[in-house]
Amino acid sequence: MSDKLVSFVIPCYRSEKTLDGVVDEIRDTIVKLKGYDYEIILVNDCSPDSTMDVIRTLCGKDPKITGIDFGRNFGQHSALMAGLRQSAGDIIICLDDDGQTPADQMDRLLKAIENGADAAYARYDKKKHSPFRNFGSYVNEKMAEFMLGKPKELYVSSYFAVKRFVVNDMIRYENSYPYVIGLVLRAAKNIVNVDVDHRERQVGASGYTLIKLLGLWMNGFTSFSVKPLRVATIVGIGSTFVGFIYGLVIIIQHFTLPDRLLGYASTMAVLIFFGGMIMIMLGLIGEYVGRIYISINNSPQYVIKEIVGNRTDNIRDDIKS
Repeated sequence: MSDKLVSFVIPCYRSEKTLDGVVDEIRDTIVKLKGYDYEIILVNDCSPDSTMDVIRTLCGKDPKITGIDFGRNFGQHSALMAGLRQSAGDIIICLDDDGQTPADQMDRLLKAIENGADAAYARYDKKKHSPFRNFGSYVNEKMAEFMLGKPKELYVSSYFAVKRFVVNDMIRYENSYPYVIGLVLRAAKNIVNVDVDHRERQVGASGYTLIKLLGLWMNGFTSFSVKPLRVATIVGIGSTFVGFIYGLVIIIQHFTLPDRLLGYASTMAVLIFFGGMIMIMLGLIGEYVGRIYISINNSPQYVIKEIVGNRTDNIRDDIKS
């Protein structure tokens, strides 16, 4: 019986000093596990440093490593999608390029998959990210619960393993704004958590800025759910009801308290409040319409500039089709 192939997909950005260590840890760990072969797919998301040079060197040393270079920066989720499409493994593990996700504990994820789970997410007792990044992760969790129906007890992270059939469904998604968490939740129900350790960042800082986090949240809001529009409808109905009641109060006061002057400040406050609500709702609708327009124009998830490595011709036939 042949060994199962495990594909490791790693989005890379500003990781010239950490990528060697991550790859070495993957190889050192996987060779100790019986019954598994491996491939490593490194996706350079147009990193401004020498990350792609490091990837070329790694590909030259190990024929089981494939490197993908983007034409411009498309973000972590697009990089994951590119790596998933290139993968050929029976099990696919996605992890970070900075060494904070412990590759030497991959056996815990693999065991969960072998025990019947369709997807297994690493769960950390204590994350070693910055407070800003932890806050962003918290907001992302709550958003996934509300918008995507993620079970409250399920913790999602960037370190996870999935079966082949899950990836086959994920890569069918060709719209411009991929959101990996939503794609996994769409394809699988038997999703479990596995407790692993989380490491301190040794080099550099997180590539997630406030703008990127906002973009990620917006993907979650609009890619797989129409709940924001329903919330806007409910808010609109509620605001209309409040406005109707307030109008009745003004009419009653006009007849019962004819000498009372209606306040200019309160009127302006109401106008500003409802005007702001209307603008938010119009902006939300515009976001949906804009994404539809971009998708109709076939805007790509990513643009591959170059693929390096010796395994690019070894993709399974069912993946090519």
